[in-house]
Amino acid sequence: MKFALALLKHWRNSPPTRFKPQYSSLIQSYSRNKYVTSTILNTSKQNNQETNQNEGVFMENLKYLFYVTSGLLLYKLYTEKVEAVSLKGRRNLHNFIADVVEEVSPAVVYIEIKDTRRLEFFSGRPTTVSNGSGFIIKEDGLILTNAHVVTNKPHTKVEVKLFNGKVYSGLVEDIDVQSDLATVRIDAKKLPVMKLGNSSELRPGEFVVALGSPLSLSNTVTSGVVSSTQRGSDELGLHGKDMVYIQTDAAITFGNSGGPLVNLDGEAIGVNSMKVTAGISFAIPIDYVKGFLQNSRGIRQTPSGGPKRRYMGITMLTITPQILHELKQRNDQVPTDLQYGVLVMKVIYGSPAHLGGLNPGDIVTTINDVPVRVAKDVYAIIADGNIRKMNMTIIRHGQKMNVQITPEDIDQFY
Repeated sequence: MKFALALLKHWRNSPPTRFKPQYSSLIQSYSRNKYVTSTILNTSKQNNQETNQNEGVFMENLKYLFYVTSGLLLYKLYTEKVEAVSLKGRRNLHNFIADVVEEVSPAVVYIEIKDTRRLEFFSGRPTTVSNGSGFIIKEDGLILTNAHVVTNKPHTKVEVKLFNGKVYSGLVEDIDVQSDLATVRIDAKKLPVMKLGNSSELRPGEFVVALGSPLSLSNTVTSGVVSSTQRGSDELGLHGKDMVYIQTDAAITFGNSGGPLVNLDGEAIGVNSMKVTAGISFAIPIDYVKGFLQNSRGIRQTPSGGPKRRYMGITMLTITPQILHELKQRNDQVPTDLQYGVLVMKVIYGSPAHLGGLNPGDIVTTINDVPVRVAKDVYAIIADGNIRKMNMTIIRHGQKMNVQITPEDIDQFY
């Protein structure tokens, strides 16, 4: 092919005379076409070079514009004062617990049980033997609390302190020992009222607020979440209760009993009842409260000369395998070989249990050398009229100890 092209180029300049005329015209035509093609290619090449030059100029201008803009932005950043992000208003936006407390606190009350037989040395007033919490459910002075708050001790009177500091004498109106609920009436009108919610709508994981008077510190607030909405009484060793409890990790301690467990809508969905250990507390569902209030029989009179029952002055809880596991996980002072027992939840000041040396948090394992496996065993021994003294083996702070308690006889009403 190269040879043919070279030959045609040579013949174009000096065509051979021996070729026929038609071949000469063919060679001349080829030469003209090649010249036109060469001209077009050269023009296209020039256009491409001009286009590339134009693109190069555009990119240079764009690069220059980028440098100038970046410089202006950096100048603005370092020369102008940048406004700090304002935190104002976040307290009102995110403090939902405080909003709930502000709304419901006026309906929470502090309850003291006064022993009329013992007077304080300096004031001359009756000695406080127990305390608890409650909340107002009717504006005419009806207060809801736990039964064990107001029925623990004979020869006592009930005093109720409101949120505003006013103190009233209370009258126990109705009691249900089985559900551990009671109502107290004070002589007051137009009081702030706690709204009652629906515990059946409660879900595990919901935020709740516990209000009350732990350790006599009135108007105390703690919060947490619902751990379980259906913790059966059998699981807790509370035989004969036939009810379920709300389990929460909200901090509840002695004195919180009877106070409300409130949801974020400001509604009472439970009544704080008992604490096992840190992070494990229980409340009576408000649906049980509604049934108790519907069946309320009004003011009950204290009988005189009626049947008696024996009184020790404690609130206790059976240590089930589940509770024992939780205790061992949360408290390293619980012996690893402990298999059963009854946990003392509360001891009434001045009661036989208190005078005998029993403390909250003690674990009773035997009474008169008889193993104590459930709370029912303790009640059976107390009810036995032939047993006057109870020699208890207890575990306190990981150590075994012995205490002796002599129950006393009180009216059946208490």
